[in-house]
Amino acid sequence: MIILKIIIIAFLIMEFVNVVALYFMKDSKRFNSIGVFNAWEKSKSDPEMHNFVKYLTNWVAGTKLIFIALLIVIIVTAEIHTIVLIGIAMVCSIATFFWKLYPLIRKMDKASQITPNNYSKLLFVMILSFIAVFIVGIILTLI
Repeated sequence: MIILKIIIIAFLIMEFVNVVALYFMKDSKRFNSIGVFNAWEKSKSDPEMHNFVKYLTNWVAGTKLIFIALLIVIIVTAEIHTIVLIGIAMVCSIATFFWKLYPLIRKMDKASQITPNNYSKLLFVMILSFIAVFIVGIILTLI
């Protein structure tokens, strides 16, 4: 159970860094912030659109904070079976990236709407790695 908790905590730390970037470093091209999208800069020329994009970005960050807080409570209080179920839920929820988000970011990447180039490939590998690490953690926890 310890290994899966460590994996979940590592994931939570990465998500928290992303939340900080989304709230305070929107222009950044690091930590999966909104600055990787060329449309972010373009939106600044249209105050109405820029406010809309900022609102959605803050909404995502806020949702991530809720998710982080709930996971912290669960991993602190849960027993082994619940931790394993959390791992399975994490695999399933992270995998949804490949359903809608990956095709869209890949399309934007091909159209040179993302900086740096090939950012979608980096995300593909990163998300696939998260899933693989969670699966390994689940298996090691069950053994």
